[in-house]
Amino acid sequence: MYNRRRTSRIFGQGRITDIFQNSLNTIKSIIENEKEDYILNVNITDYIEHFVSKYKLEIPEIHFEEVYADSYEDEVPAEYFPFNYNVYQGEVYKKEIIQFFIPCSGNVNLLNYTPASRYFIGSSGSNFEVRKDTIVTEFINFSNDADEINKQFKNEQNGIQNDYNSLKVDIENFNKILESETSSYISQRKHKLLSKNNLLSSLGVPLRKKDNVVSTFAVPKPLLREKIIVKPIVHEKGFKPEPTLDNENYQKILKLINDVGKNFERMPSLFKGKGEEDLRDHILMTLDPNFEFGSVSGETFNKTGKTDIQLRHDSSVIFIAECKFWSGEKNYLSTIDQLLGYLTWRDTKSSVILFVNQKDITAIIKKVETETSKHSNYLSFTNKSDENWFNFSFHINGDRNREVKLAVQLYHLPK
Repeated sequence: MYNRRRTSRIFGQGRITDIFQNSLNTIKSIIENEKEDYILNVNITDYIEHFVSKYKLEIPEIHFEEVYADSYEDEVPAEYFPFNYNVYQGEVYKKEIIQFFIPCSGNVNLLNYTPASRYFIGSSGSNFEVRKDTIVTEFINFSNDADEINKQFKNEQNGIQNDYNSLKVDIENFNKILESETSSYISQRKHKLLSKNNLLSSLGVPLRKKDNVVSTFAVPKPLLREKIIVKPIVHEKGFKPEPTLDNENYQKILKLINDVGKNFERMPSLFKGKGEEDLRDHILMTLDPNFEFGSVSGETFNKTGKTDIQLRHDSSVIFIAECKFWSGEKNYLSTIDQLLGYLTWRDTKSSVILFVNQKDITAIIKKVETETSKHSNYLSFTNKSDENWFNFSFHINGDRNREVKLAVQLYHLPK
């Protein structure tokens, strides 16, 4: 065994039970510090799902069957050599180092923690180092004997197998109790608040009305992988959920669209002569497998007309994009009109995707910068995410208080 420069020993950074307890403590603290009106009015099922989605742990997978090897030369200190070698204390000697890499997936960081079944932190296979997507172990080649080196590696691998299996069971058990523990925390807090309110009501005098109490409450719903996060809005009376797209995932969707658009530009011959519908389909083919919450579909309807790309949660549209070729400032502003016409009060996230087949895209980009603010629904410029990607705030038709996030993304597809 070698791993002289090892920085992250497998099962060696602490106990997995500490991770579990810290997560539960965080959930409890958030619930305890949430506003009273939120706890009393939020949809409990949605609220529990929010925490479960956010704190559920993805089990790390070690792909033992995909192991591969490599080697390098290093200056090895004398203390690493067997006693029968003629070496001197304090000196270093060049030797070949054999490395074994085992690929990993899932939440690889959790491999740094000791399973609950072990009394001591660490493992009998502690020579393994956890890296980004692999675990690695090294051996000094003293023998030039492949069978001997393989035997050493198998012993190391067997040394971590039991601990790894125990760790997976620990994580599975934590994920199973997460919902019930969260439900218990919410129930306890809500019971306290209801008891307090019942006591105040029984006093027989009017209660002071609190200022700045909002009428709706948003529950963020982050999920385990790259999935869409929705915020079901819960009305104070009636609890009718109305989902909106979480801003973080809105940006992820826009980033994915931007990656596809850049790909169009890198391989223009593949997309030359393609129409809006064909280019739209390429974007859809990328969006659909990357987001698991809801589904992406083309040419669906919402309010006043059909749109190029819609992302739905149940029956509600939470993201809309229009794909258009640039054909002048007037048509550009009309495209924004068309998109805003689709939006109901639920639809707060959107994008205009512009394909530019003129030779000078720089001039078109400048026109987008100068002409967008001329639209009657324009509110403000938010920021510029890329040289071809602008973010604005608009309002929907007839209601200046209903803000819409609108991205404009341009891609050069010259004729």
